[in-house]
Amino acid sequence: MQHLKFLLVGIVFGIVLVKSEAVSWYRIYEMFRFQSFHMYGIIGTAIASGILFLQISKKGSIKTIKGSDIFVPKKENGFTRYIVGGIIFGLGWALLGVCPGPMYILLGTGVYSMLIVIASAILGTFIYGILKNKLPH
Repeated sequence: MQHLKFLLVGIVFGIVLVKSEAVSWYRIYEMFRFQSFHMYGIIGTAIASGILFLQISKKGSIKTIKGSDIFVPKKENGFTRYIVGGIIFGLGWALLGVCPGPMYILLGTGVYSMLIVIASAILGTFIYGILKNKLPH
């Protein structure tokens, strides 16, 4: 019962993403071809909101759901891994037209081919788990 609030927030978030066309393959295609500002506006708004709320939380005005302070640890590893990871993520996003979160939203809207994408993502995560100690981090 305590997790119901998270389910409701997820459902509302999914509805917002569908209605704003943020999960639309055509909108994502337009973005990667630099033909439309639509997705850049959504992403930019999310980044600006995240920065704003993070700065407010650093002042102690926003707490976690349990009432404790929000703490974001410093990143110790190199910048290169984020560039390489971003490139891999972006290539997958461009090829599939979907990033990890909206895969489930699209499945919920009846795009059943997302089952293949979700299964592939789970398989890729499993393979990474097996190989992670052998990969350069």
